[in-house]
Amino acid sequence: MINLETPKKFRLFVQQANQVADNFLRSNSRKYDLAEHAYPKELDLLASLVDGMSDSGQSQGAGAAGVRRDENGDEKGKVKNGTNMSSVLSIIEMCWGDVGLLLSMPRQGLGNSAIASVATDEQLEKFKGTWAAMAITEPSFGSDSAAITTTAVKDGDEYVLNGEKIFVTSGERADSVVVWATLDKSLGRAAIKSFVVPKSLPGIRVERLEHKLGIRSSDTAVIVLENCRVPAENLLGSPEIDTKQGFAGAMATFDNTRPLVAGMAVGCARASLEVVRDLLEEQGIEIDYDRPAALQSHAAATYIQMEADWEAALLLTLTAAWLADNRKPNSMEASMAKAKAGRVGNDITLRCVELAGTLGYSETELLEKWSRDSKILDIFEGTQQIQQLIVARRLLNLTSTQLR
Repeated sequence: MINLETPKKFRLFVQQANQVADNFLRSNSRKYDLAEHAYPKELDLLASLVDGMSDSGQSQGAGAAGVRRDENGDEKGKVKNGTNMSSVLSIIEMCWGDVGLLLSMPRQGLGNSAIASVATDEQLEKFKGTWAAMAITEPSFGSDSAAITTTAVKDGDEYVLNGEKIFVTSGERADSVVVWATLDKSLGRAAIKSFVVPKSLPGIRVERLEHKLGIRSSDTAVIVLENCRVPAENLLGSPEIDTKQGFAGAMATFDNTRPLVAGMAVGCARASLEVVRDLLEEQGIEIDYDRPAALQSHAAATYIQMEADWEAALLLTLTAAWLADNRKPNSMEASMAKAKAGRVGNDITLRCVELAGTLGYSETELLEKWSRDSKILDIFEGTQQIQQLIVARRLLNLTSTQLR
């Protein structure tokens, strides 16, 4: 049975994450939102602390390193709350502080999540300590990862990569990029693999940085690969093309990373709810859970509805993480969590701006910033529409060819 209360062994850890979010992230939130593309130097100390906790085994799964499934899990069938759950809980707290700064933390990029999810033990050791961005999207497509045109051609002990990637989070600051490329376009989705590409290699360059609506403290880059030669051992997972498995192997990465993005949306939305509740109480507006919403003020009724949506998103997110920790299939649940949290996260932050009036629209509060930051959480790692499509395929037992 799933118990979605915060596990006792994680409560102190969650409290510490909240303190870090308050003292390190939220306190610098406005500063780096205004100074777009400036590197947040305050994060170096925080990243060193997380690295130290990971090396000592006391991190409880903090950060990107926590998304790896434990194939040596408890074989007696006992319920387990492991690194996926603790990673989601820590990310919720950190994004209660600031989403952009969390995404800017060294060695905690989405590429690190991909490495942690699918790399072999030898690759985990080889890439230990790297800061990896994730490069999937291209100018010709957005969420349809199967449409990748970046090529990887085997040449001796190396692969030669050519292509262009856009909207690469931490693309400039990271020292490696996990690049998704196809080994053979004629074989379709099954031939898509991911490669760890150190930016020190010839043939990979940052073309430009994007100016964005939100998460402005996080750099987003366009990356070009021109005859970039990558060691063959940098291909994550198996180099074999399994046409029976198709795209499932590559997409398995998202089963672990989508709950993390859902957690980002949950944390950001919670921050907005807490501020708005304080503002409403200051104005004498009471939120009474013992009375029907229809008998309360519009502001109170709206708040209760938002809080219900937020809790649904939280529970879906924790469910997806719990399933991963207990070695159960969670592809549909990961997409459900991402879809619900992404949508209501953005909806809640925008409605909080509305409820707060002029305070919501000004820089006096962080509400307007959170509404801007939350939009990307409904887009990256698969848009709202893609998540709904994945859920529909799972429910109807249809393939991607049968239901587009």
